[in-house]
Amino acid sequence: MPELPEVESARLVLERHALGRTIADVDDSDTYVCRPHLPGEMRAALVGRRLTEANRRGKSMWCETSGLHDAEAGPTLGIHLGMSGKIVFVDRGGEEIDGGDYWQRGRARGDHRFTRFALRFTDGTAVMLVDPRRLGRVRLDPPVERLGPDALDITLPQFRAAMARGSAPVKARLLDQEALAGVGNLLADEALWRAKLNPNRPVDELTRAEVDRLRRSLRAALDQAVAGGGVHTLSVIPARHADGSCPRCGARMVRGTVGGRTTWWCSREQPGAALPA
Repeated sequence: MPELPEVESARLVLERHALGRTIADVDDSDTYVCRPHLPGEMRAALVGRRLTEANRRGKSMWCETSGLHDAEAGPTLGIHLGMSGKIVFVDRGGEEIDGGDYWQRGRARGDHRFTRFALRFTDGTAVMLVDPRRLGRVRLDPPVERLGPDALDITLPQFRAAMARGSAPVKARLLDQEALAGVGNLLADEALWRAKLNPNRPVDELTRAEVDRLRRSLRAALDQAVAGGGVHTLSVIPARHADGSCPRCGARMVRGTVGGRTTWWCSREQPGAALPA
């Protein structure tokens, strides 16, 4: 599933190409991706408006829209990429100009079979949600206020507060989008590996020094993933498999389940959990 770095790449496509263009038409015919809206509902709300801002918090992104005829600002357009979604910008001829760092280049011009939602602008260009697995989501006025602080921007006091509540395993807390928005399964494994913390450690047993080290490790992992092209470029990810070895010390990697998610950790440097059966 796309994590914060992948969603930030998609947001930048919108920021580079879609802002300021006037919406001429909207393809909102996919009733599953556009639920709960009926076909034509988003079109009626958006035609004639401009996208004015492209925002992201965690793995969710949304665009603010302009008003009509000097009226107040329009509705917010929320976009979630799901498992395989990408934001792609095309020119007047349908040729793909930009799809971010995670876009499968090389498809034939106009080969947009997996487009689930599209905004077409008055100058003939368009921006599309291309989603082969059809697990993305587009809706008006999404409830972004439910999300926790963004993992890239969270302050040290906010991070300490997020880790101080309850007794959940630390990996489960990292994955809680209401506590900390943007961390997915791979990013959590990388941050915990860098911090040398076992993913099963209850958050109420972490010391202040361990919490602070985890925040530094998470930020370093995020910076590397954003700069390098996604979470698949992180250090421990290639070792998350049977017979994998820790890239730092060479010890055997261990597999288990934490917070309902498949989890890998170093048997030597992240001690504390029993081996899986």
